[in-house]
Amino acid sequence: MADPTPVELIHHTALVNGITLHYVEAGTGPLVVLLHGFPEFWYSWRHQIPALAAAGFRVLAPDLRGYNESDKPPGVSSYRHELVTEDVAALIHHAGAEHAAVAGHDWGGGIAWHLAMHRPELVDRLIILNAPHPAAFMRELRTLGQLRRSWYMLFFQLPWLPEYLFRRRDFASLERVLRKDPARPDAFTEEDIRQYKLAFARPGALTGAINYYRALFRGPPRKEDMRPIDLPTLLIWGERDRYLGIRLTEGLEAWVPDLRIVRLPDASHWVQQDARERVNELMIDFLRGDRLT
Repeated sequence: MADPTPVELIHHTALVNGITLHYVEAGTGPLVVLLHGFPEFWYSWRHQIPALAAAGFRVLAPDLRGYNESDKPPGVSSYRHELVTEDVAALIHHAGAEHAAVAGHDWGGGIAWHLAMHRPELVDRLIILNAPHPAAFMRELRTLGQLRRSWYMLFFQLPWLPEYLFRRRDFASLERVLRKDPARPDAFTEEDIRQYKLAFARPGALTGAINYYRALFRGPPRKEDMRPIDLPTLLIWGERDRYLGIRLTEGLEAWVPDLRIVRLPDASHWVQQDARERVNELMIDFLRGDRLT
């Protein structure tokens, strides 16, 4: 499935949960909310937005708090899962909807898991792309393999130094990640990389994004706070993820009984760029309630 004909992207801002969020909207129909990860912004869904809109869905893709054109409230505590989850809940209501299908990649997937656990009345269907369920992540962080993959999360606990190193030499580390991590050579074009640099050059954007990791380690998820997710859930996983091991897709039955897992062996952590056509097909079929093949 090739990228569909471009659709009109409408940029909005919304006052939600005490902050202003920027988001992009396209299409009409049932609401689908797309949540990006790190180090990205709404643009991470550039291949999915037109496909979903063309398939008959109304798509909202926000910049999460701290990112790009959205507000960047000060302090690590402003980036707790609970607050970001309430941003998304308020955005759904702002859109005039009582509920929506929600998809999230990486950190956006973490927020989507949390939303489905704690505000299930807002979520029709859940799609997760290369983002571990918190129970699986807590389990695997006890292993040497995942600890090695997650070293950068520990580094991000330091003050100011991660921001300095990320920004130096015109965001050379960001460019290196976008060029070398994906499995697909054209996953990120020169223009894509320019857009990412512009987003992170905004005042406060780097600290806001890294504060998600700092907030996680100051208030990690507790097993007693986790709840089963009793709604249709699709987990799409690029197996060539250098940050998140494949074992994170295992042992989820007790937490997500209606779970379908599609593992893509030729995709990396940047699965919606590496396997854009397949991801679009999987998302659309799942949102329509079709049988996945």
